[in-house]
Amino acid sequence: MRKIDFKFALPNLITIVGLCLGLNSLKLAFEGSFESALIFIVIASIIDSLDGRIARLLKGTSKFGAELDSLTDFVNFGVCPSIILYFWILNNFGFYGWIVSMVFIVCCCLRLARFNLDIDEKKEINWKVNFFKGVPSPAGAGLILLPMIFSFSSFKSIYQINAEIILIIVIFVSLLMISKIPTYSIKKVKMSKNGFILLVLGTVLFFSFLFKNTFETLTIFGVCYLVSIPVSFIHYSNLNKKYEK
Repeated sequence: MRKIDFKFALPNLITIVGLCLGLNSLKLAFEGSFESALIFIVIASIIDSLDGRIARLLKGTSKFGAELDSLTDFVNFGVCPSIILYFWILNNFGFYGWIVSMVFIVCCCLRLARFNLDIDEKKEINWKVNFFKGVPSPAGAGLILLPMIFSFSSFKSIYQINAEIILIIVIFVSLLMISKIPTYSIKKVKMSKNGFILLVLGTVLFFSFLFKNTFETLTIFGVCYLVSIPVSFIHYSNLNKKYEK
């Protein structure tokens, strides 16, 4: 019997755990436990950020792992958030709410298919690896769930989100995912020792607030990411102009 290599098995096992969390978020949404469903999606997104890094650390990257990760992303950040949002509020719009849910899922699928093709392409310009083409699927999931997260935070007393606006947000984010608008990627960012220390401190601080004020922290984080989109576009454009010169 062929032995399974630990360095390949562990990252894939972590990915599968993330997939199970995503599927359980659907079950919780069906039962009306929307806050718990959101928590499961958040944990799944954290796991998604770890499995690839662990695979590279162990030198256990594989084509199988990449495909498994992509399929898991489609379920966790395409299907699950859209269906959760549908049962939370989009079902009030009947047929149109369902169409909008499907639009997001299809756009997520297209975005991941394009991303998989881009991985195999050799980039000539080094600085471009610090940018994604369009909004990545985990961020897209976070953005469409942002109104829901906001509604569970203490910020809801400041502003009541109109249901029709949520429809527009889902369509807008769907288009952002399949667009070629450059957005920041930290996957291959190189940093100094001091920069790494600041990153660790920032991560500890973020998770401290996340445990204490979960939905408030996620709301602020989501808004910050939203603001970063035009910033990344301007940054990319300036770098591109310098390169062309």
